[in-house]
Amino acid sequence: MIAELGHFALILALVAALVQGSVPMIGASRNDRAWMAVARPAALGQAGAVALAFFALMWCHIASDFSVMAVAANSNSQMPLIYKISSTWGYHEGSMVLWVLILAIYGAAVALFGDNLPPALRARVLAVQAWIAIGFLLFILFTSNPFLRMTPAPADGRDLNPLLQDPGLAIHPPFLYFGYVGFSMAFSFAIAALIEGRVDAAWARWVRPWTLLAWCFLTAGIAMGSYWAYYELGWGGWWFWDPVENASFMPWLIGTALLHSASVVEKRDALKSWTILLAIIAFSLSLMGTFLVRSGVLTSVHAFATDPARGVFILGLLAITTGGALVLYVWRAPGMGTGGLFAPVSREGALVLNNLLLATACATVFLGTLYPLFLDALGGDKVSVGAPFFNATFAPIMAPLVAAMAVGPLLAWKRGDLFGALQRLYAALAIAIVVGLATLYLTRGGPVLAAFGMALAAWLFFGTLSELAERLRLFRVPLSDSIQRAAILPRAAYGMLIAHAGMAFTVAGVTATSAWETESISSMRPGDRAALAGNEFVLLDVRQDLQGPNYTAEQAGISVLRNGKEIAVLEPAKRFYPVQRQATNETAILTTGFSDVYAALGDGNPQSGWTVRLYYKPLVTWIWLGAALMVAGGAVSLSDRRHRVGAPSRGQPRTRPRASAAPAAASDD
Repeated sequence: MIAELGHFALILALVAALVQGSVPMIGASRNDRAWMAVARPAALGQAGAVALAFFALMWCHIASDFSVMAVAANSNSQMPLIYKISSTWGYHEGSMVLWVLILAIYGAAVALFGDNLPPALRARVLAVQAWIAIGFLLFILFTSNPFLRMTPAPADGRDLNPLLQDPGLAIHPPFLYFGYVGFSMAFSFAIAALIEGRVDAAWARWVRPWTLLAWCFLTAGIAMGSYWAYYELGWGGWWFWDPVENASFMPWLIGTALLHSASVVEKRDALKSWTILLAIIAFSLSLMGTFLVRSGVLTSVHAFATDPARGVFILGLLAITTGGALVLYVWRAPGMGTGGLFAPVSREGALVLNNLLLATACATVFLGTLYPLFLDALGGDKVSVGAPFFNATFAPIMAPLVAAMAVGPLLAWKRGDLFGALQRLYAALAIAIVVGLATLYLTRGGPVLAAFGMALAAWLFFGTLSELAERLRLFRVPLSDSIQRAAILPRAAYGMLIAHAGMAFTVAGVTATSAWETESISSMRPGDRAALAGNEFVLLDVRQDLQGPNYTAEQAGISVLRNGKEIAVLEPAKRFYPVQRQATNETAILTTGFSDVYAALGDGNPQSGWTVRLYYKPLVTWIWLGAALMVAGGAVSLSDRRHRVGAPSRGQPRTRPRASAAPAAASDD
């Protein structure tokens, strides 16, 4: 009965979405407020119906109702409760219900908190959002129904993919989806603006918080997935340039460009058509990621489905959504005007450079990811594009972007003084040079590019501190005045500074662990020793036939010695899941903040010994520390009063900053 209730709820959600997508859109074209007002209850009704379906599916998993085909294929009565819950979205059908639920949640949020939006714009935004939901609800109901019954019901389920039975994977997909799907709001605002033929500062103020929210979730989701790969897969890597990893990274790159471009629209009424195009591309890339995961064109630990029919359906949705949006863009964008003019050397110019580099980086990843698929689809030779290509092409594009991040915020709007901005960064430049030279000295000459990367990270971090000092006029005015300026500095400005500092940490972490990681792979018996990075490792024992809820395991004890003194005991393990007939690695990691000592247990036996992989990874945790700071910066920006209160109504004059606040303190970008 619960499964049938969930199925019926999906049908109700489709009906509500059809009403939400048609009546408000017609009402907006007729300026009929009663029809436009239908958008709110329809959006809330759709969200409620999808939530009912989602929790019905979750209950089927918790109750181990193996008469439901999806539960029987992806769950097991012996699984811990957390994995019974997370198995709700651990496979194709369930993940699509989560996808549509998040889409409906965003629509409901606009319906509830969008009172500051003009009625016609809100009606159109919610209508566009509904049409996206309609496509995916049809996809679920006709090709991916998670509530199908099977008779007779099996005695037990086939278990969840063991790689997904991990706490990180329990929360990683929802965060990633809130990011992926969140760009649908920017897309809906863009299409609504194209229909109206109007993009202005108020529109940019409305769209920025939704874009920033999606960007924060996507940043967190990508970082969680990276850390999961690092500690779970046992190979010590944090990024493999897997096509599905790239599919989440490309919307992040374009979403970052969109955030910065929208600030130019808000502050200077420029880059309007470009910002609209970025909003379309960001969500289109999110849809492309959905297609790659579910079409069967990829073999990956991330892939959910291999049914070509489903892939064709999603490809059709992608073509209709993206193609229709681009046709509308070509028709309406030329009438939007160019907006405010600015000199090449200005805050706007720096943000344009930011956008060009991010778009170029995204195009590079796009080409490397999809070219092999296109070539294979056309009957050509199979080619593999891997890490060497991406490392050789992506890093040179991002290096000038990171360098410019320290300079751009110090330039004035409309016309800036590049020499003056660089003068204010002399301390950051001096520290960056010292860091680069010190790195060369400590590493005995290189690699030179790695020393440059560390210098670049120092340049960005201390350049960010210099920008904060400039905004507060530290050491140039009395301390009380600086404190007063700190109190009136917008939270969005603090958020930007924190996010930029986070990028500096990530650059340092990526550089250090890529250049100076060391490893040792050896066959060890109890009592054997291995040395790595000034540490000595002693295999104490290997306990076999340990019993878990739905797996067996063998676990090693490895003593870590430094200067003859034991500092830790690492316990890497290898698990075997008998239902899935699959083994997983459970690595052990000793973290100091400046380095990781990483151990993974491989195959072996008491006679020949066990394969033990040991890694020393300097500054690797800074990669995720930087990502956490970027998310924190986004959250601080979202807490800015202007985002909480909302944008002013169109036509309402904008208030000027108080006279006591200098321009540097009043600006947030």
